[in-house]
Amino acid sequence: MRLRKLLALILCAAALVCALSPAALAEERDGAYTPEELEFIKNAGTLRVGYVSDRRPVSFEDDKGELAGISRYIFDRVADISGLDFEYVALPTGAVTYDYLTEQKLDLITSVEQNSRNQQARGILVSSSYLTSRKVIVCRQDLSFSKDKHLTVALYSGSQTIKKVLTDIYPNFTLRDYDSTEACLDAVRGGEADLMIQSQYVVEYWLSKPRFSELKAIPAVGVDEELCFSAVVSIGGGPGPSQETGEKLIAIIDKAIANLSEEEISDYTIQGIMENQYDQTLGDFVYKYRHLIIALGLSALVILALAVLLMRAHVRSMEAKSDAKAKGSFLSTMSHEIRTPLNGLIGLNYLMGQKIEDPERLSAYLRQSTATAKYLLSLVDDILDMSKLQEHRMEIVSEPMDLELLVTGAANLARKGMEEKGIEFKKDVTVATPWIMGDAVRVEQVLMNLLDNAAKFTPEGGSVTLRVWQGTRDDGRVVTAMEVTDTGRGMSEEYQKHVFDSFSREMDTVSKGNEGTGLGLAISHELATAMGGELSVESRKGEGSRFQFMFPADIASPQPAEEPAAERSPGRTKILVAEDNELNREIMHDLLEAEGYEVLLALDGREAVEVFRASKVGEIGIILMDLLMPVMDGYEAARAIRELDRADAKTARIIACTANTFENDRRRAFEAGMDDFIPKPVDVGELLDKIGE
Repeated sequence: MRLRKLLALILCAAALVCALSPAALAEERDGAYTPEELEFIKNAGTLRVGYVSDRRPVSFEDDKGELAGISRYIFDRVADISGLDFEYVALPTGAVTYDYLTEQKLDLITSVEQNSRNQQARGILVSSSYLTSRKVIVCRQDLSFSKDKHLTVALYSGSQTIKKVLTDIYPNFTLRDYDSTEACLDAVRGGEADLMIQSQYVVEYWLSKPRFSELKAIPAVGVDEELCFSAVVSIGGGPGPSQETGEKLIAIIDKAIANLSEEEISDYTIQGIMENQYDQTLGDFVYKYRHLIIALGLSALVILALAVLLMRAHVRSMEAKSDAKAKGSFLSTMSHEIRTPLNGLIGLNYLMGQKIEDPERLSAYLRQSTATAKYLLSLVDDILDMSKLQEHRMEIVSEPMDLELLVTGAANLARKGMEEKGIEFKKDVTVATPWIMGDAVRVEQVLMNLLDNAAKFTPEGGSVTLRVWQGTRDDGRVVTAMEVTDTGRGMSEEYQKHVFDSFSREMDTVSKGNEGTGLGLAISHELATAMGGELSVESRKGEGSRFQFMFPADIASPQPAEEPAAERSPGRTKILVAEDNELNREIMHDLLEAEGYEVLLALDGREAVEVFRASKVGEIGIILMDLLMPVMDGYEAARAIRELDRADAKTARIIACTANTFENDRRRAFEAGMDDFIPKPVDVGELLDKIGE
């Protein structure tokens, strides 16, 4: 914006350098005008000039209520050259009648299209043209233009000249009046009209709005716009200046226009365009990213619905056990845990509506909304983990894992958060046997829960220490101990008896604003037990706490280092998205297309099979398959594709992309012939990594 204004000022200065001094102008004026014209100029007083107020950058009303744009620059120069004094008055939008012009006692009108025969009959005399602009046709991207078609044209209601031209050239077109350029564009965008015709300068400004990005402009051959000044004169002895007065005024203005060089008019035109380019507003930002904002809101609602369903399922389970006390406690806790972030989301949505014109505040609210939605998702994940552990459905895998690498990664992640909070983080790690058998994901989950818990309850200026060491049992297995000590507020002896209970939080910590689901330590304790280990705690009120996680494991052979992931490249492979939900389908399409992939869409499983069958061999390399769809679900569709008699039926990668995240769903997906599994809500980074593999 500053650069445009600077360039505009340079152009303006250049134009002023070309202009003559007042004394020189007066001398030239005396030589250019007749004595009668000079006398007219002397006695004319202040002339009232009406202007069209919605044709940026040609002529428009600025924030101060004054005429601005290309016409203003040129008209001011005409005033300097001629010695006439002008007062500018904005005309109402739409067609302006002769009666209105005389009632307002307007002497001149600016930005009028030249058509002397038509305008003289209406009591308006026109000057020579001062600005020529190409007319362009604005239409939707898919419109094919032909003069033989029966098309509807949206026209600014004041454009009498272009109406006559169109009627002569395209008699089969239907012309429809609108009160403004923006209204014409809205009509074309919404399908109410097929096209509109307007000055190229005006169209280029409006098409910069994201709302009109789907429209295109093409030249209207042989239909140029020549703008001039018009004098209002009396018709048949009615009100208004006489014909002689109008002719004399137009003659004076014509001589001033003739005094303007093409270079000077070009400078004013460029200056007007550069100073008045469209600046994106917050409303444009919201429109441009409306899908993302809607997706954030819907994701929060979906997560809330999942939490409610899980809560109901848990309530039914407790009812079956006749555990009324546990039921009441669970409902109370879940109500608090869900309502608190939900209240935040509702409040943030309200604040976004209030601060719609403040991009910094809106961006901050969107970040908070995303964080709150992620918290709700973590709550659902914790409840699922707790449910699986309590019903002994949690599968603990045993695979070779690099313990040293795991501890280093967790420590680095924890250190960043603690440093931001002003907490000193210390590490004492001795890993004699780095390669052991175990479930790296669950070991890391326990360790991160302990580190996060320590950071949460340690004030600024405190410290957290991580110690890791190993020992060997008589049976040859390695015992790993992970100990996290903090200098936080500690726990009472009574609370330590319940610290590993679900939703357990000491009352004074709740009152001091320590957020959390109260499930982290309970899940960690259950995981430690499931891995054949134990999790214990020692704590003193006001002095801090020490948690110790110990688990046994067999020794594993060192594994080769993983090759660094190849940089993602869209290549030529197309991606088929099978998704019955319209919003999810649109989001996935836009997301992948923005990454450079060519995307095909299917509304259900059967359509996915038909799209793949109709494609060329090797054309579709990846299929993102929802599992629950009408007509044919994702499982059946995957089987049908694998059974097709073509070379790529077995090699195309099918990735389940679904909100069904239980182990049974994963097993069914792989049994149906799918290659991978991504849970919803989709982690975009994980999705792109899997596609790029």
